Amino acid sequence: MAAAGTGARLCALLFDLDNTLIDTAGADRKAERQVKDLLISQHGYGEFAADLVIEKFKTKLDVGHPYSSTKIDIDNERTLFMELAIQETNDHKAARDLATQCYLRWKKTRLEHIYIPDQVKAMLRELHQSYKLLLLTNGHSVVQREKIDACQCQEYFDLIVVGGEYREQKPARSIFQECFNLLGVKPDACVMIGDSLKTDIEGGVNSGVRATIWITNNNEIPSGENAIPDYTVKSVLDVKDILENIKSKV
Repeated sequence: MAAAGTGARLCALLFDLDNTLIDTAGADRKAERQVKDLLISQHGYGEFAADLVIEKFKTKLDVGHPYSSTKIDIDNERTLFMELAIQETNDHKAARDLATQCYLRWKKTRLEHIYIPDQVKAMLRELHQSYKLLLLTNGHSVVQREKIDACQCQEYFDLIVVGGEYREQKPARSIFQECFNLLGVKPDACVMIGDSLKTDIEGGVNSGVRATIWITNNNEIPSGENAIPDYTVKSVLDVKDILENIKSKV
């Protein structure tokens, strides 16, 4: 589906962070591998039990408090998730010290593998010569700011908006309107770029941006429950060509 042309000049790009500019999923896998090795090599866990701890921890991260209030101590909360995962796997034995060790290993490894690839950096620099760039990411303020610092992405953007620091997050219209206001632009002068149909694409469509670009490399097809992106690409590096296409329709 291609976006319809309008008379407004395209002047701003809104980028998601996780799994759009940085490979958060890949960093997670490396962190999980480190925790698994720790449990097996130093604490006598079998492979199945170690895998089960990790799966339980991941589930708690996903369904617990994905966008926790900034008033919550996120490290303490996630250490608790790890402790519960260990207890549920290991017959409810006390596990606070081990949970702390595992969580800190997970967090350290994860942040060490959070980075923007050089090709993506070069693309952002080039785009910044023609467009205002805003980073719009969901999540707890502390967690997202740690990632932002780890990948040193501040220099590539005019503004950074972390959803956990506002009343609502993507796909809420209010957070998109906040971005438009900060940039001093109208919605139809913007393009939203991200990997999530539910947050990035739905939010962009509902807020009236010129076009949405969905990044997916697994041949996923939007279902009837999802917002339909204007463009679908396999890599964020394909965005430049799409922008030329959009501009040609004006």
